[in-house]
Amino acid sequence: MMNRIRNNQAAFTLVEIMIVVAIIGLLAALAVPGFQKARKQSQGRRTINDARQMDAAIDQWALNNGMSDNATVDYTSPSGAETYLKTTWKTVDLLGNAYTIGTVGTQQMQIASATKTALAGVGIDWGPY
Repeated sequence: MMNRIRNNQAAFTLVEIMIVVAIIGLLAALAVPGFQKARKQSQGRRTINDARQMDAAIDQWALNNGMSDNATVDYTSPSGAETYLKTTWKTVDLLGNAYTIGTVGTQQMQIASATKTALAGVGIDWGPY
C-alpha cells in the first residue's frame, strides 16, 4: 500500500511558474532605470564635490601666496595648491574627462562638457563649474 502513487500531489504548474517569472522580470525592468539614474546622480555629485574641493584649495593657495586674479594656478609643485587638499589632486573626473584649470579668480575649475552631457537629465546643478 505504501507503494501506491498519489494522484493529488501538490506542485506548481508551468503556467504558475511562468507568471512568477514574468512578474519578477517586470519588477526588474521597473527597477533598473531607477538604479541607473541614482548612479548618474551620484557620479555627478562626486564630480562637483571634487571640483569644489580643488577650487577651494586654489583659493587658499592664492590667498596664502599673495596671488592676484588671473595668476596661473600652480598645483604640481610641493608648495602648490595640491598641498591644501586632504586627498590627491584629481586631473580627471570619474568618467575619465579632464578638469580644466583656469587662472586664479573666476572659472578656476571647469568640469568637462562631455561629463555634463553624459550626466545630463538627472537633476544635477553644475553651478559655476
